[in-house]
Amino acid sequence: MNSPANLFAAVAKRSARASAAPFLPMSRAEMDALGWDQCDVILVTGDAYIDHPSFGMALVGRLLEAQGYRVGIIAQPDWHNVESFRALGKPRLYYGITAGNMDSMVNRYTADRKIRSDDAYTPNAEPNKRPDRAVTVYAQKAREAFPGTPIIIGSIEASLRRIAHYDYWSDKVRKSVLTESKADLLIFGNAERALVDLTRRLDMGEKIKEIKDLRGTAFLVPHGWLPSGEWSVHNSNRVDVPGRVDPHPDPYAMAKEDKKECATENAAPEPVLKPVIIMTREERLAAAKEKHNKTVVRLPSYEVVKEDPVMYAHASRVFHLESNPGNARALVQQHGDRDVWMNPPPLPLAMDEMDGVYDMEYSRAPHPSYGNANIPAWEMIRFSVNIMRGCFGGCTFCSITEHEGRIIQSRSEPSILREIEHIRDKTKGFTGIISDLGGPTANMYRLSCKDKSIEETCRRLSCVYPSICVNLGTDHSKLIQLYRKAREIKGVKKILIQSGLRYDLAVRSPEYVKELVTHHVGGLLKIAPEHTETNVLSKMMKPGIGAYDEFKAMFEKYSLEAGKKQYLIPYFIAAHPGTTDEDMLNLALWLKKNNFRLDQVQTFMPTPMAMASAMYHSRKNPLHKVTENSENVETPRTLKQRQAHKAFLRYYDPKNWPILRETLRRMGRGDLIGDGERHLIPPYRVGEENFKASSGKRAMPMLAPGQQKRGAGLPPPAHVARGGKPNALTGSMTARATVETKARPSILDTIKVKPKAAPAKSGSRPGRK
Repeated sequence: MNSPANLFAAVAKRSARASAAPFLPMSRAEMDALGWDQCDVILVTGDAYIDHPSFGMALVGRLLEAQGYRVGIIAQPDWHNVESFRALGKPRLYYGITAGNMDSMVNRYTADRKIRSDDAYTPNAEPNKRPDRAVTVYAQKAREAFPGTPIIIGSIEASLRRIAHYDYWSDKVRKSVLTESKADLLIFGNAERALVDLTRRLDMGEKIKEIKDLRGTAFLVPHGWLPSGEWSVHNSNRVDVPGRVDPHPDPYAMAKEDKKECATENAAPEPVLKPVIIMTREERLAAAKEKHNKTVVRLPSYEVVKEDPVMYAHASRVFHLESNPGNARALVQQHGDRDVWMNPPPLPLAMDEMDGVYDMEYSRAPHPSYGNANIPAWEMIRFSVNIMRGCFGGCTFCSITEHEGRIIQSRSEPSILREIEHIRDKTKGFTGIISDLGGPTANMYRLSCKDKSIEETCRRLSCVYPSICVNLGTDHSKLIQLYRKAREIKGVKKILIQSGLRYDLAVRSPEYVKELVTHHVGGLLKIAPEHTETNVLSKMMKPGIGAYDEFKAMFEKYSLEAGKKQYLIPYFIAAHPGTTDEDMLNLALWLKKNNFRLDQVQTFMPTPMAMASAMYHSRKNPLHKVTENSENVETPRTLKQRQAHKAFLRYYDPKNWPILRETLRRMGRGDLIGDGERHLIPPYRVGEENFKASSGKRAMPMLAPGQQKRGAGLPPPAHVARGGKPNALTGSMTARATVETKARPSILDTIKVKPKAAPAKSGSRPGRK
């Protein structure tokens, strides 16, 4: 399973075949203009074709072009018509199939399984331009278009469905996407090395069925297949013991007497004598490593995990324990009379390889065939720069770890600065503002384990949970230096950071927080505490809310020193596994006490292979050993409960008051319904269905024709009636004036938070309309 020393070390000289162009061809006319009679590789994607490194098909296409291959793109084909897949003719080597930058089911459906009304990756956000389970549908159509042509599937949808997986949309465990798509090979994770190796070998005449030694690939084989006789098989219970544990046999038990035979017939055979071999420590380690590298771990079969949730959770745990490319072994899972074989994950790209990938000649624009159409995903990233990949946070609800891995892969400083200059010089509409320097996590740039040998043997599921590992470097100085040099580039007025921050890491570097807050926040900064309750956070592998409080104090201190009014925008998740109704109530009370009124809230959506999805399906916790008697995870599953949990996050919205009143009364917390400061929501009022909630403001009634200003005899807000003042608005949050009340102490007083500064006296305050 060897890879080339460098991704770009052996770029073939095939100028007669490949011809660099502003865009990869999407039609026969474009092929003719390039003088091509045939494409070597045809890439099929569910996204619009945008020639930018943030879009997978553009990156892969330019990478193969740099190796000398002719690459064509079929973007968002009509999957009802096989002719769409013949638009560029038959590829000489293979079809490369992907659903796009998102899983097609996540792209098309909400967390409530309702179809979305738009698609950010489609011109003018038009919906229904890709099918459900797009990888499977596209692969089948490509096979129909040109039977016998190799089909390679990849990107996030294929990557996260490479083994038997829980599928939220059908509410069942589905087989590996390999079995449904009938693809010849699946490339998972960071695919560059495997894709380049594969293409070269196919070009040299190897058959696709013979290529079974590439890291980061999965394929179907007959049940029991092994690469050679040197390989051994370990069942998954050698990694982690599930379910009931059988007692060990008594080593002193006598052989069972059989009076019909000689006693020696029933005795243990004589041991075979083996010579003692004296080895040096280095030889022993090398032998152990060789044995390790030729061991495959057999996961419970599809037939077992689809029926047994406990074994599903066990399989999920073993899968994640075997995810470090430094020590992961191959995995195999039976599906009927065949096995899905998965080679170890791909090795991370070195910095010069990352530079090579992002320094290629991109047009940095949508294909001209889209005209002036608005593509929301492009508008979001057109002035942003991806500086790294991967995330060692390991949040259980997130799929980044399963796809990109835990090891951070960073670009060099010169490469990033060059891309900023390219945006300045090439991207239409640039006004001097870089919208983001980031990635999966903005402040993990160039962070790594202090010792490579420790990194390669580590089996932790997260480098920062339950605490930050002592071996993890948390020095942000290289990122600070990058920010400073980027700001000095001529023509750049402002650089914002909009990728999510890992704030428990940021507080380890006060200088970084000061640099960020002073120069790179455009008024609002997004961070993601996700929840306040410890038992929920433990299922997410997220830090306690105290880490948020610590970051918030530093953020406010440095904002004040910079003379800026800036605010944190926290993100929270409703209905995550491990969440009870009481947990969501406590979060809502925390939000009210801290004067947060969230505009955008998220309900947990189980995505394939995520550990939180295993919790949702199995009600077991794969973060620990899984047995029938192990911890049961409280899991909101009914639509009504999930909607109630989401409503707690927007407790101030009148649309949510009916379901919250019902939920609070069912919980025995009707005392939180009323007009006082200690109450969460008001009692029912006639006409409240016409109330309107606006961002960061108290819910206001919409006056019906002919009503007076306060309308229908509605009383003023409780704190105004007591002589208090309305809230002072601060973006999507409010700084609430202290109001004296004779009401008895409420549960709000049990939540410990740091004292808030008094609201600013200047500026207008909202009134009732």
